[in-house]
Amino acid sequence: MKKNIAIIMGGYSSEYEISMESGKAVFDILDKNKFNCFRVIILKNKWFYINSKNQEVTIDKESFTLKLNNKLVKFDCVFNAIHGSPGEDGEIQSYFEKLNIPITGCGAFQSKITYDKIKCLNYLKEFDIKSADSISLNINEKVDIDKVIKKVGLPCFVKASKSGSSFGITKVYKAEEFENAIKTAFNEDSNVLIESSLDGIEVSVGVISFQGDIICLPITEIVPHNDFFDYDAKYKGKSSEITPARISNQMKSLVTKESIKIYKSIGLKGLSRSEFIFKDEVPYLLEVNTVPGLTKKSILPQQIKLAGISLMDLFESLINEALN
Repeated sequence: MKKNIAIIMGGYSSEYEISMESGKAVFDILDKNKFNCFRVIILKNKWFYINSKNQEVTIDKESFTLKLNNKLVKFDCVFNAIHGSPGEDGEIQSYFEKLNIPITGCGAFQSKITYDKIKCLNYLKEFDIKSADSISLNINEKVDIDKVIKKVGLPCFVKASKSGSSFGITKVYKAEEFENAIKTAFNEDSNVLIESSLDGIEVSVGVISFQGDIICLPITEIVPHNDFFDYDAKYKGKSSEITPARISNQMKSLVTKESIKIYKSIGLKGLSRSEFIFKDEVPYLLEVNTVPGLTKKSILPQQIKLAGISLMDLFESLINEALN
């Protein structure tokens, strides 16, 4: 009997549109001979299923079920394609854990750690994962710009601690630019990470679980046409994404080892993508993504293709991992 799969997409964050594209990609690729696929949109004010006539059918949030033709539809598994909140921050994972409905990817604990840049980098320092010099701020704190500059130097990056797709990130060159940069970051989250700017080769490393094995995918080198790998660079073609990366075998070996170490240390499942910058041929971690983009423009599908894995097989493997 075919399994009922809810592909959840949308979400509450600035990444809504990207999530909708990722969700559509999953829906289009999943094998309809094996799965009954349902596109489910998660918004703050309503959760609903989109049927074949493009009509909305309300989801019962108490049980995560829906009624079709007077029949109750229960879901065997949820495929998570929500970037940002609530799909990447542990909220949706906690919800489905309470309902005992399997969901692809990592659990609530791992999601909470990785989605918060400050918590993630601090957690991984215990495992000797290197990251840039940084300082964190809370929205209620008074900012001492001189103290910040003394700690991280200029230029530096001001980042919302909980955000994705480079929303809420500014590269700051002068002291007078901090006010707007911090305001931009606080529009996304109540905690802000300010990091030293590292000059070097930027790479993105996918690590996935596939048919029972943990696999490090071919590494992608990021060459932004803008000042850094911002939203336009990621989604509007203003970057060169070179896979495999043009790095030495030693650098490749180091960053592969670090990426798998991160995956295992946090206890991740399913998909992950970690971003690094090499400084003196040593990889420094920027962030970890546990619900990476799955659109045609996204990095992970490019890496998966080069690894010789079909997206259909990968998505089926993720579902089977969640069910088992």
